[in-house]
Amino acid sequence: MSAARGRTPAAALVVALFLALLAAGCTGGGGAEPDTRSSSPSGTGAEAKVLAVKIDNVAPARPQTGLERADIVYVEQVEAGLSRLLAVYSSELPPVIGPVRSARETDLELLRQFDRPVLAFSGAQSGLLPAIDRAPLDPVPPSTAPQAYFRGQDRPAPHNLYLRPQRIPYTAAGTHAAEALGLTFGPAPPGGSAEDSRTVRFPSARTTFTWSADSERWLVSLDGSPARTSEGERLGAATVIVQDVTVRPSAFGDRSGNNTPFTETVGSGTAHVLRDGMAHEARWARTAEDADTEFTTPDGQRIELADGPLWIVYAPR
Repeated sequence: MSAARGRTPAAALVVALFLALLAAGCTGGGGAEPDTRSSSPSGTGAEAKVLAVKIDNVAPARPQTGLERADIVYVEQVEAGLSRLLAVYSSELPPVIGPVRSARETDLELLRQFDRPVLAFSGAQSGLLPAIDRAPLDPVPPSTAPQAYFRGQDRPAPHNLYLRPQRIPYTAAGTHAAEALGLTFGPAPPGGSAEDSRTVRFPSARTTFTWSADSERWLVSLDGSPARTSEGERLGAATVIVQDVTVRPSAFGDRSGNNTPFTETVGSGTAHVLRDGMAHEARWARTAEDADTEFTTPDGQRIELADGPLWIVYAPR
C-alpha cells in the first residue's frame, strides 16, 4: 500500500489544514499586491461598454487598419507636437486594429467618461504604469493578452503592432459609443454657417476635414494627405467636434527629451461642431473626471450628432 493510501483520515485533515494555512500566509498582508490584470473574461472587461485602442498616427503608420469601424476617434497632441489617435469601438469590431501604440496620461482622464472601458495599448513608460493600474479601466497590453497581438511584415517596428480584438475579453455592445457619453443623434441645431473645410493644427501635425455632399461625410486628411483605410477607401466622419482645450506640460517625457503634453478634458470652453456641411459654435463642459462632456449651443441647448462616426479633435487654445 502506498504512503498516500496509508494515511488516516485525521492525518489527511492535518495535512490539508497545514496547506491551507501555508497558502494564506503566502498571500497575506505585508506582501506585494497580486496582479489582478488578466486576459481571461473573468479578469477584465467582458462586460465593458467600449473598447479604446491607442493608434499610431505618423506617416509610417498609415494607412491605419480598422479605424473606419470606430464609433469615436479622438485626436490628441503628443510629444514633439505630433498627433496620436484614440479609437473607441462599441457598435462593431473589425477583425484587426492598428498600428497600436503606447498610452498617455491624457488617455486616463479622457476615458473616465466611460464605464470601465477596455484599453488596448502597446505599453507605457514605467512612471505611468502605476496610474494605469489605479485607473477605472481594464488595461489589455500585449503582456496580458499576447495571443491578441501580432507584428505585421509590411512596415518596420514600432509601426507594425496590430490587435485582433476578438481575442480579448470584450464583446461589442451593438450601440454607438457616443451613447455611453450621453450624446444623442438627431437634427442639427438651428443656424450655423456653411463650411467646406476645417483644419486643426498642432506644432508638427495637422488634421483637415473637407465636406463631401456626395458621401455626406467630412473626409479626413492627415498632415496634408488624404486619410485612407487599409483597403484604400477615404476615411470620413459624420460629425466633427473641434474642442478648444488647455494643453500643458506633464511630468512625463520621451527618450529624446521631449515633454509629453497633457490635454485637460475636465473644465469648460468653446468648440465648433461640424455636421451636414455646416459649422456651429458651441460650448463644452465637463464638471469632473467621472462626468460626461456636454456640448451645447451658446444659449444652452444640447447639440445632437449626425448618424455615423464622430471625430473629436482636442485643439490647443
